[in-house]
Amino acid sequence: MGLPASSRPPRRRSSRPGWIGRGDLRQRDLMSRSRRAVRWLQPGLVVKRWVVTSGLGLLLALLGGAVWLDLKPIYWSLESINWLLKNITTVMPRGITGPVVLVVGGGLIWLGQSRSFSSIQQALAPEKDTVLVDALLAQGKLNRGPNIVAIGGGTGLSTLLSGLKRYSSNLTAIVTVADDGGSSGVLRRELGVQPPGDIRNCLAALSTEEPLLTRLFQYRFKAGSGLEGHSFGNLFLSALSAITGSLESAITASSRVLAVQGQVVPATNADVRLWAELENGERIEGESRIGQAKSPIVRLGCIPERPPALPRALEAIAHADLILLGPGSLYTSLLPNLLVPELVEAIRRSKAPRLYICNLMTQPGETDGLDVQGHLRAIEAQLASLGVGERLFTAVLAQEVLAHGPLVENYRLRGAEPVLCGTRQLKADGYDVMLAPLQGARPSATLRHDPRSVALAVMRFYRRQCRDKRQKS
Repeated sequence: MGLPASSRPPRRRSSRPGWIGRGDLRQRDLMSRSRRAVRWLQPGLVVKRWVVTSGLGLLLALLGGAVWLDLKPIYWSLESINWLLKNITTVMPRGITGPVVLVVGGGLIWLGQSRSFSSIQQALAPEKDTVLVDALLAQGKLNRGPNIVAIGGGTGLSTLLSGLKRYSSNLTAIVTVADDGGSSGVLRRELGVQPPGDIRNCLAALSTEEPLLTRLFQYRFKAGSGLEGHSFGNLFLSALSAITGSLESAITASSRVLAVQGQVVPATNADVRLWAELENGERIEGESRIGQAKSPIVRLGCIPERPPALPRALEAIAHADLILLGPGSLYTSLLPNLLVPELVEAIRRSKAPRLYICNLMTQPGETDGLDVQGHLRAIEAQLASLGVGERLFTAVLAQEVLAHGPLVENYRLRGAEPVLCGTRQLKADGYDVMLAPLQGARPSATLRHDPRSVALAVMRFYRRQCRDKRQKS
């Protein structure tokens, strides 16, 4: 039997420093809310006067409606204005007095509401011309967009993200951290930080802040001892990584500065270094060297062998409505992400549609002579090396046949060929194939994916998948 209530020892609070009870937390929360409510009474907000104006207008509008409809029990009960209304209605008929008061009240409501919204708009976006209601409607539409996880790296991933942010704000970019060339490579070697270059591009692509701030983040120094070749964003992320203790924390802080729409997550927090086995038996190390291989790549691996995934990446995949791989360099931007076993397992468990977006052109040293089917075989071989026998990406988005012209010939002179798509064979192999003009309609000096064209094709694929799912159910 337990002790009687009178003889039980009183419950003691924990003596741990900083311990706060639940009652204390509720009290603090209540006090915080009260202080925030009182702050609305402070002068200078330029909102209270227009709220009062709107309230006065509402009362006048109601009163005018009551007079117009001759609801005497309502307006005669107002002793303070009863005498005034009786005299006015004897001079002017009730059919005129009521509408006049109603119109005056409506005018005050309109004035108060418009000035209130103007004050809020000025506070939220002082330099933007977007009407507040339009901005709220657009943001609501983006918030209802699908949860999309895009996996990759390089310029291909940032291009895709800049197009997708027109359709959803629920975006997660899982980015490779195997880069060891250029500015990222220098910072990685000298400071011991993870390479920030691809992450910087994704943050800039998802930024909704003013263009000047995004341009600053992407600015690359063209002179200066030790600065030449570095971008401001790379230096910024490297400094934040040192301050916060991790690249993940630095990305979170940078996302707030740039007002990023979605989130950017490194594939792993390990110091990953790539290696590749070539067809001629040679083994090369380093992402920058793999991109210049003189023989076809047979196998790709990394040190450490099984890097861990970040929890945020796994959580995003678990809640994804659509998972995308590519576009980007096959062996240096895409497959490094599939060297993280936990990511592969999370994708395998996901019920979301999975789409591989193929490159427009082959890349000398990486994908010489590969068509779409060759790219898919390389992905399957990579998964087989991890013990994953099933296909992760059963659908593919590829470029329609490119028209021959000076631009294509220029690429051919540099060793690149259009990536051809054998639709019939791919469908026979069980792939869902979608062709689209991914390079866009506008003429350009390069053959690259157009952000709007790729995003439009991706969203068409997603809507088709949703429609098919509804029909099956």
